[in-house]
Amino acid sequence: MPPPADIVKVAIEWPGANAQLIEMDQKRPLSSIIREVCDGWSLSGSEQFALRYADGPQLYITEQSRGDIKNGTILRLAISPGRAARQLLERIQSHGIDARLEALKELAKLSADPTFATEFINMEGIGTLARLVESGTHFGEMLAFTLTAFLELMDHGIVSWDLISLSFIKQIAGYVNQPMVDVSILQRSLAILESMVLNSHSLYHRVAQEITVGQLIGHLSNQEIQTYAIALINALFLKAPEDRRQEMASTLAQKHLRSIILNHVIRGNRPIKAEMAHQLYVLQVLTFNLLEERMMTKMDPNDQAQRDIIFELRRIAFDGENDPTGTEKRKAMYTKDYKMLGFTNHVNPAMDFTQTPPGMLALDNMLYLAKVHQDTYIRIVLENSSREDKHECPFGRCAIELTRMLCEILQVGELPNEGCNDYHPMFFTHDRAWEEFFCVCIQLLNKTWKEMRATAEDFNKVMQVVREQITRALAMKPSSIDQLKNKLRGLNYSEILRLRQSERMSQDDFQSPPIIELRERIQPEILELIKQQRLNRLCEGSCFRKLGNRRRQEKFWFCRLSLNHKVLHYGDLDESPQGEVPFELLSDKIPVSDIKSVVTGKDCPHMKEKSALKQNKEVLELAFSVLYDPDETLNFVAPNKYEYCIWTDGLCALLGREMGSDLTRSDLDTLISMEMKLRLLDLENITIPEAPPPVPKEPSSYNFTYNYS
Repeated sequence: MPPPADIVKVAIEWPGANAQLIEMDQKRPLSSIIREVCDGWSLSGSEQFALRYADGPQLYITEQSRGDIKNGTILRLAISPGRAARQLLERIQSHGIDARLEALKELAKLSADPTFATEFINMEGIGTLARLVESGTHFGEMLAFTLTAFLELMDHGIVSWDLISLSFIKQIAGYVNQPMVDVSILQRSLAILESMVLNSHSLYHRVAQEITVGQLIGHLSNQEIQTYAIALINALFLKAPEDRRQEMASTLAQKHLRSIILNHVIRGNRPIKAEMAHQLYVLQVLTFNLLEERMMTKMDPNDQAQRDIIFELRRIAFDGENDPTGTEKRKAMYTKDYKMLGFTNHVNPAMDFTQTPPGMLALDNMLYLAKVHQDTYIRIVLENSSREDKHECPFGRCAIELTRMLCEILQVGELPNEGCNDYHPMFFTHDRAWEEFFCVCIQLLNKTWKEMRATAEDFNKVMQVVREQITRALAMKPSSIDQLKNKLRGLNYSEILRLRQSERMSQDDFQSPPIIELRERIQPEILELIKQQRLNRLCEGSCFRKLGNRRRQEKFWFCRLSLNHKVLHYGDLDESPQGEVPFELLSDKIPVSDIKSVVTGKDCPHMKEKSALKQNKEVLELAFSVLYDPDETLNFVAPNKYEYCIWTDGLCALLGREMGSDLTRSDLDTLISMEMKLRLLDLENITIPEAPPPVPKEPSSYNFTYNYS
């Protein structure tokens, strides 16, 4: 007979004594269980003790967290968090250097525990650590442990960052500004400054006064701290007032941040890890967001300086031809020229730039092309203005629409997504990457227009093809602008048609009733094949990231399905594994028979408390939870969309439910199309009738036989 659901069998250790094997009743108060354990070892004062996990992070067990204890868990009897906090606070203020170092080392480890952190903070522990730092008497390991403990304690969100003193900020900034500082101290100092900037508006101004961008850029050559340095640059960039962002961007350009990142990070001798990729993505987004002001600025038709830019476009295109003297003649010539430039409004082209987006950003792009790539600009304009066959490509209209499209593709004006690593190396290879990107794309548009032999009526069709060409090329992650040109060269109009055709899988040919019937017969077999693939992947297992306050100090856990499909095994890991993790290393398990349901997105318990803001959107889309008896949950955040689909499908298959992910639909379409093509090979070039052939008439007599002799 299985034990009651409220009974958990655990082992409890105490130094120098044999472990106690007990059946923990989860309905009993924790204090009563601790008293019983203390009595077993003849320990008095049970209120001075607590239970902790013996493995992993070794967190204290509270009434709120005791539900996480599983059968077979090894626990350890330890002094209570309040008593531990009091002892450590006394030891870190002692005069003995060795004792103080050991105390700070233990404190750095314990500070990650929220229960201990609450007790330590209530004893004014953070103030004590801050004074130790401000005194400037700690160096080396002792200082590194002090900063680690301080950062861990602050990350619990119990104390406001606004309480931090100016002298503490100056001291931390001093470690960043000093030329010869230990790497571990630098890492923690940069992380503390980043947290200050992100969590307090007032501290942003103080940190910005103490830290210069030039000092941070100087740290990018050190591979151990470059991620922390870029994270602080991004934080300063993100929290800077709008009127200072452009100034900061100019400073970064003067200090050659882009080329330093390109040479020391992107083209460095180390592979780029997930956190660094995320910081590069954030920097890319923040840089492009500087374009938002111009993108949302309408052109003032009465502003002479803005109109002069349009005059300059005309002058460059038509080689500064002498203007006629008469006002009417000049106006007529301008109208004709603006028409040849491809503006929608020939009389007053300034009106073309009054829609936002793209606003004045489109005009900026056109002027850059005209001045920096003048030959290309003149060729595009004259090539189309001299055509008389209605196939001319309207440069002005195309440039405006293309700018709007590029803003949408690169999400100009959007906040960075938490967890997204989608940076493009080529944007770090040029100081004017946005403008160069536009110049490449406008040439692509002109080329595609000619390949499609388009007219003005086909404008939207051409823009759809160009969008597809650009998004497909960006998905290949070209490492430079030249490589982008090569990718786009291979994605001409005929290639896009071929890709579209292959992706449609000739669906038009599969609409006749006999083919639909064949498809319905094949579908169960294919679904079973997909189900087996999903379950096999669950048996191999996957590594998942634990959500925390600081992404750099990532913690991982691994989950896999038993080979007989009856148990989910999972456990914590110190780092991301390379390959499969043996079942023996996964200490926890859930019987599949206990699983009640699988929920996703906002329905997940670990997502309900999170804000559904833009920066959490991506995490929300990758979250799912397993609900199992008795009222327990196992929460996941998949590393990517593919793993999310694999696991949600596999878990649904285990429960006998329909697999409804996008990946299943895609796999089903692909595999059914392949199977049907194989079965229909013998019918190639034969028209399949809509209806079965008629049954022939009965013969006039049945007096016919065949003599085999």
